[in-house]
Amino acid sequence: MLKIQKYAAIDIGSNAVRLLISNIIEQPGKPVVFKKNSLVRVPIRLGADVFLNGEISEYNQQRMIDTMTAFSLLIKSHGVVRYKACATSAMREASNSLKLTERIVEACGISIDIIDGDEEAAIIAATDLHTFIDPNKTYLYADVGGGSTEFSIIHNGKKIQSRSFKIGTVRLLNDIVSKETWTALEHWIKETTKDYDKIELIGSGGNINKIFKISRKDLGKPLTYFYLTSYYKMLQSYSYEERITELNLNQDRADVIIPATRIYLSAMKWSGAKHIYVPKIGLSDGIIKSVYYETVSSEIV
Repeated sequence: MLKIQKYAAIDIGSNAVRLLISNIIEQPGKPVVFKKNSLVRVPIRLGADVFLNGEISEYNQQRMIDTMTAFSLLIKSHGVVRYKACATSAMREASNSLKLTERIVEACGISIDIIDGDEEAAIIAATDLHTFIDPNKTYLYADVGGGSTEFSIIHNGKKIQSRSFKIGTVRLLNDIVSKETWTALEHWIKETTKDYDKIELIGSGGNINKIFKISRKDLGKPLTYFYLTSYYKMLQSYSYEERITELNLNQDRADVIIPATRIYLSAMKWSGAKHIYVPKIGLSDGIIKSVYYETVSSEIV
């Protein structure tokens, strides 16, 4: 007998806050199906506060409370049975993040877990990649966020190792990523990929998803290093205003898309990858799957 339940994931990132609601479809004798039902994104950009001032401004605290209140109402109206809210880099580093989580619980009942970089990388790696990858190949998986980028090595269909680096689009926009951090990332990528003959990149995050959509490639087909390099140079030839008016990018995408592309290109260069696959999955998808398989705690609605 067919059984359908709705689960929700809230991803509180350094650039945007997202609510993903997914249908969990169970049928006897068949693998469970995770089907996206609704996705809402609000570009609060917490990292712009935290990475410069060390705390979240009162203005953005109120925006967070309003957004979480709206999300709680959507969760209720969709009939969601379980949810998990995870906060990443910006909330990890904000001196007033715990106070804010208390205010949110008081306002709307949404409970937020502030997860570390390793847990974030592990949840992202739990995403359902088997339909996108060749089990006989080796991949470097890069999930680029506003405050950090999570990397995983996937070999023969299995995650070998993961690591989080404090290199993200909002940090790069504000010029607060040290040369030492870039050097550490370069060394890690080269060391972890040197024993494999051929590496392909898997990219996740809103920016690479947007680039992939613009390319009009079929899902499952990769972008080439040459294409991404050409697109990067094209983006740099436009002003911020022109990227909004002529390239039709949202204002909160038009600035971060350049540093995001730089991160993907750097990862491809250092790993020797010639192609990047874009399965359009990320932390929210990993949260849904982890809640279902009970590898993380979750809240019952």
